[in-house]
Amino acid sequence: MGFGVRSAAKSVLSAALCAGALLILGACGGTDDAATIDAGTDSPPAAPVTVVDGPDVLSGSVITDSADLQARMLTPSDLPDGYAVVPDPVRDLGLDPAPEYDSPDRSSTEPQECADVLAAVGMQSAGASAMADVRYSGPNFSSIDEDAASYAGGEDGVGGAGEAFRTVQNTLVGCTEYSGTDADGIDVDFSLSARDQSPVGDASTSFRLATTSEGFTLVSDVVISVVDHTVFQLSVTSQEGVDAASFTALAETAAERIRGDLGS
Repeated sequence: MGFGVRSAAKSVLSAALCAGALLILGACGGTDDAATIDAGTDSPPAAPVTVVDGPDVLSGSVITDSADLQARMLTPSDLPDGYAVVPDPVRDLGLDPAPEYDSPDRSSTEPQECADVLAAVGMQSAGASAMADVRYSGPNFSSIDEDAASYAGGEDGVGGAGEAFRTVQNTLVGCTEYSGTDADGIDVDFSLSARDQSPVGDASTSFRLATTSEGFTLVSDVVISVVDHTVFQLSVTSQEGVDAASFTALAETAAERIRGDLGS
């Protein structure tokens, strides 16, 4: 299986730390070229992000158990070789959810609302009945992140998952170009544009986020999709960008797992 890869805006820059540039969150990938996912060869032209309507009717049952939703996230068997789970510090390692640090956090984002770009769906839209996420690190600073949130309301597509889908997109519209600093105060620049993506799930939208700091750039290709009463966000990060067909195949697998069409 071949395709290029991603991570959340803050996780994205952890790869750069491994290269000696900067740090925000995450884990370093290896450098085994044999395990590298194929990068996209075409650079899509920059295009503004527009809001996509959700489905008129939300079908299926609501997921109310976060453990159930977690079991529907992408697994290592869904990914190419060379990807390893990044443990959740609190859920998996039992660490303090609000640790004390020796040095102050100097991270910032301007405009501030753009800090929500790539934030988990459940954090951007309140009222989720279940939330889940999984993160993988790969070779050559690549990564794959998925998060999802289910909503009990909005049977007719208004409110619930439909509203969450629109809320996440509304953030993107105003954040075509923005900047900030990482936890150490190092400057970071972001450029966001729409992607041409085949439909995934019941409704979907896609964008590309380029994250640059100290001459190092990582590209995150992202799809946000509604599947029944669940909204999921899949992000694949690499140095060159994702192969569109392979990314679509992975996104479709993620949608099928959430719908319950694939086993664990």
